[in-house]
Amino acid sequence: MTDSTPVPASSGTRKRFLRQVLRLAGPYWSCERRTKIRGATLLVLLLTMAQVGLTVWSNYWQRALFDALEQHSLHGVLLQVAVFALIFIISIAVTATHLIVKRWLMIDWRAWLTEQLVGTWMADGRHYRLLFSAGDHDNPDQRIAEDIRIATESAIALAHSLVYSLMVMGLFIDILWSVSGAIVVPGTGVQVPGYMVPLAFVYAGLGSAFGWMVGRPLVRATNALQSAEATYRFGLSQVRENTEAIALLRGEPLERAGSSARFGRIMREWNRQSLAYMGLVSFGNGYGLLLPVFPILVAAPQYILGAMSLGVLMQAAQAFQRLTSALSWPVDNIGEIARCRASADRVLSLYEDMQQLDADAKSPAGRHITLERWERACLVIRDLCIAEPSGRILLENFSVYIRRGERVLITGDTAVTGSLFKVIGGLWPWGSGRISLPAVGGMLFIAQRPFLPEGPLREALCYPHPPDAFPTSAIRHALECSGLAWLAPRLVERDNWEQVLPQRAQQRLGFARILIHQPAWVFLEEATDAFDPKGARLILEMLRRELPNATLMNISFHPGLDPLHTRKLVLNRVRETKFLSKGLSGKNSVH
Repeated sequence: MTDSTPVPASSGTRKRFLRQVLRLAGPYWSCERRTKIRGATLLVLLLTMAQVGLTVWSNYWQRALFDALEQHSLHGVLLQVAVFALIFIISIAVTATHLIVKRWLMIDWRAWLTEQLVGTWMADGRHYRLLFSAGDHDNPDQRIAEDIRIATESAIALAHSLVYSLMVMGLFIDILWSVSGAIVVPGTGVQVPGYMVPLAFVYAGLGSAFGWMVGRPLVRATNALQSAEATYRFGLSQVRENTEAIALLRGEPLERAGSSARFGRIMREWNRQSLAYMGLVSFGNGYGLLLPVFPILVAAPQYILGAMSLGVLMQAAQAFQRLTSALSWPVDNIGEIARCRASADRVLSLYEDMQQLDADAKSPAGRHITLERWERACLVIRDLCIAEPSGRILLENFSVYIRRGERVLITGDTAVTGSLFKVIGGLWPWGSGRISLPAVGGMLFIAQRPFLPEGPLREALCYPHPPDAFPTSAIRHALECSGLAWLAPRLVERDNWEQVLPQRAQQRLGFARILIHQPAWVFLEEATDAFDPKGARLILEMLRRELPNATLMNISFHPGLDPLHTRKLVLNRVRETKFLSKGLSGKNSVH
């Protein structure tokens, strides 16, 4: 799915879009909170009916008021003032209650849908694998944070206004038919009863047709603007996340230029949207100015001939306005429909690409790496082929058996070793073969740059477990062994540790995390590249002392580390260009 404009859209495209929306959002009304959700939905419907009822009551009240004014009846006018006060109080109560319930439904639906997408996005490494997958899923964070909000809020608001308009249309057709009387077609003597009803349909139909024609460019412009806004926000977030590197490289001018270019796109799309709005607003303004006057002019002959009172004239005029407003719902809401559709498209494209990612991984016809858990205390790799997302083969026919307690040094081509690290971690499905991982004993993966969430240092060390999952004594001991005893007094201090600590200290925190978690299997990916060779040997010797029974798979390119390991694997890239679809063959088999 792409963010291209949905207008004009075929019937099949619209049906497909609605099916996709229902598949993604429909289960909300059947989730575990369905009783409360359905109750709130029913209450919104009942309050909408009450709003329509108050509108009908106000229409009849206006008739009674103008009749009293025409009759110069002070008692009648005072009575209608009292009736209006009652209508006013009830309207405020109904509107306030409706607003609270509707907004609760908006935020609850958004919370549920956000939970579903975030859960899918963050599970099984999809947020990482999605980076290498084809499809329209740029800026997934913005789609989840912003587009879900727009889609849910707009959908509920549009649904409410549509139901309201349909109810108003049904009731005011009857009212307008009864009060407009009949008109004689000149020269024919034919009477047309309820003539203002077909006039309302003609008026609204012509208005809607012209409105859609004028507003068609708005859908594409709104879609493009939202995409440009998301790209701009993503660029700013990238600057924030890499602020130190940019500052050290004096890259601010280039970043400013990039930001200006991205904002320039926003301005271009904004101007396109402004032109689209200009045509729509200009038409809507003229349409709205004519609406109160047109029914009075049409019904004036009836009043002049004495066929209707002043009150009936005003009631007919208001009923005509209500009916045409209800019939004009599509043109009145074209901007909001475009906004809702664009955001829903962006959310759906992310959801569908994640579904396709899973479908490709599970497809029997596809080629993917199989990971499994077994009870044996060893790691076995059989006939492994690692490919790039494009299908180009990096490594093939690789098999290895690693026993518990072994210390394996892995070196060679960085693209191959890095991919193997991700394959064992379950992040890289592209290729074929089978990997059997031990089910007994914890596994811990330490990347080149350990992730240190902003917050208390204790929380960063215990991640991904809660900060109280490990005793303070064990944490302090881990810091001391890792050469970070000076950080022990700062365990409860909150900071952005990826910014305030040097690179080598961050990598030492990664080793402290290993000692805290006490895993049976440790996987390192260039986790000592910030150290000099001597420092790398010292930290690995410490790890061997503290975890003598742990298995270590260490991807490193430091010289002189062979004596600290029991085995060494050298992995090189396949020399000739081959793709996964062409089959597997090769000579890279290590035992």
